[in-house]
Amino acid sequence: MNPYVLMILLSSLGLGTTLTFASSHWLLAWMGLEINTLAIIPLMAQHHHPRAVEATTKYFLTQATAAAMILFAGTTNAWITGTWNMTNMLDPLANALIITALALKIGLAPMHLWMPEVLQGLDLTTGLILSTWQKLAPLALIIQTTQNVNPTLLTMLGLSSTIIGGWGGMNQTQLRKILAYSSIAHMGWMIIILQYAPHLTLLALLTYIFMTSAAFLTLKLFASTKVNALATAWSKNPALSATAALVLLSLAGLPPLTGFMPKWLILQELTKQDLPIIATIMALAALLSLYFYLRLCYAMTLTISPNTISSTTPWRVNTTQTSMLLTLMIVSTLGLLPLTPSILTLTT
Repeated sequence: MNPYVLMILLSSLGLGTTLTFASSHWLLAWMGLEINTLAIIPLMAQHHHPRAVEATTKYFLTQATAAAMILFAGTTNAWITGTWNMTNMLDPLANALIITALALKIGLAPMHLWMPEVLQGLDLTTGLILSTWQKLAPLALIIQTTQNVNPTLLTMLGLSSTIIGGWGGMNQTQLRKILAYSSIAHMGWMIIILQYAPHLTLLALLTYIFMTSAAFLTLKLFASTKVNALATAWSKNPALSATAALVLLSLAGLPPLTGFMPKWLILQELTKQDLPIIATIMALAALLSLYFYLRLCYAMTLTISPNTISSTTPWRVNTTQTSMLLTLMIVSTLGLLPLTPSILTLTT
């Protein structure tokens, strides 16, 4: 892709998200989301592969449907209340419709079916943008409108996302689909705590971005898209394959890694809110995710390719990819747990 075109598209991505962040008017927020969607579509289809074009088409149709629902709900609320202000969503129907549309945009269950299929058709760099940056604007809108939302709706979205995100990733062999279901599960953790402690949602989002970025950049360095391809990772970069296993365990939420921090605090807050059953279901759903992360760790660190020639030659090929960003993300993914009190102070 032409560097000038790429610069324009990436600038438009930033502009769309910033516009949504800065707006308190539903029409401006909708415009920001549309700029965001239209900027990423050429990035998704740039390889002109049939799978990429198919994924781009699915993504466009899904996002267009969600945008139409947002515009309809905003218009309905303005018709009834006389204002386009986000914090004044007093009509229950419009409020529920807005939350459903934003859940469709970020891939919350049961509106998640597009997410694995779209991510599977993209390259790992664009998949990283879709899994991290594209979540920011819809989540910001959900956070701004949450005071008038039915708590049962958010709880059901959160529970179904964590359960389906864990269950759906168990039988996958494609790494991008596994990361898509991982994204769905993590979004469920963020949504379920939103009505009680929004700062924990921000904390979970921050740690999720660090962990997912480390996972995507590691797979990009290894050029791996399937689980069985991870068996040759050790010969390409032994140190990185060891830290990649720790990154996956951090995504699973095991102590003493960073991923344990948001899960621990969210379960603690749910218990404080007298919701022990929901906290128990969330903890059990995390075990489903832990299973497929352990599968990836096993494939990466405890197996080798049956063909010894092909498994020992990749180390001879020097990579040309820059690894500074990957290093920062891995350090953040593995070592932020001791800083939990400081991070909580910054987010509250």
